[in-house]
Amino acid sequence: MNIIVTGSIAYDYLMRFPGRFTDHLIREQLHQVSLSFLVDDMTKHWGGVAANIAYTLALLGLRPKLMGTVGRDFSDYRLRLESVGVNTSTIRQIDDVFTASFFVNTDLDNNQIASFYTGAMSHARHYSLADVYDGSPDIVVISPNDPEAMMKIADECRQRNIRFMYDPSQQVPRLDGEALRQGMAGAYAMVLNAYEAEMISEKTGYSLDQLRQEVELLVITQGPRGSHIYLNGDLHAVPVFPVDEIKDPTGVGDAYRAGLLAGLAYDWPIDLAGKVGSLCAAYVLEQVGTQNHDFTVTEFAQRFRTHFDDQGLLDMLSSDGGRLDAREA
Repeated sequence: MNIIVTGSIAYDYLMRFPGRFTDHLIREQLHQVSLSFLVDDMTKHWGGVAANIAYTLALLGLRPKLMGTVGRDFSDYRLRLESVGVNTSTIRQIDDVFTASFFVNTDLDNNQIASFYTGAMSHARHYSLADVYDGSPDIVVISPNDPEAMMKIADECRQRNIRFMYDPSQQVPRLDGEALRQGMAGAYAMVLNAYEAEMISEKTGYSLDQLRQEVELLVITQGPRGSHIYLNGDLHAVPVFPVDEIKDPTGVGDAYRAGLLAGLAYDWPIDLAGKVGSLCAAYVLEQVGTQNHDFTVTEFAQRFRTHFDDQGLLDMLSSDGGRLDAREA
């Protein structure tokens, strides 16, 4: 399957607060919040939602094209993405700005407070799919990006009859109800977490049933309670994959989306696609950083089968070959 993943490409700055944010929120003063959290550590990582999704897709043996705008500090990041099999030919570099940056603080309950500096990402609105790719992809992922860029790519997909997945996630607070309704219109799939789903319902006025009618495939992740996949009127409840250790939740949803997309690419049953997403998410949850996990397709299948039954379908992952041969030959 020819997959183009559009959206943010960024550097992540991850911080840990040795307390609970809720202990410092005063209900009567929420209209004038002024807080500063002293953190124990900070680490810098490769990130950006689109890049995270593309990275895990590449680990699964696929060769996604990553579309986004980056700054003059991107050269090392490009080489790294290409080394795992991500096609970066659809990325555009803007030399007079820096690559976008994501700053997130996580507390003891894995609650997060984040800020995002757009940098080069603000230039994404100036590029269309046709500008960077001559063909017609099988599916386009519209993940958080410059809001105008997200709208334009969705419009282009509708006009060109390209199947797309709408994944507004971190941009839900920024987008109003009309923008969200327009963005999801005509989408094949939409992936949200439970909080985002509630926000979208409130902003658009759509109930859960109405959201299900807007798209053929609706996925709502539920954190430690797994995910709910709605397809053809049926609910598929997918459990989480057990983890050895929880280190940081940043990027877990991006990895889940990659596993789900891999399932769609291989035309697997939707339950299996969701469970592959669950294992991808587990790999990220066990690391600090959104792209510090690593596995071969053989290792992935072996671990998957310790908890789930794929009926041999994961053997299809190795048929793509490239990265598997490079690491296991």
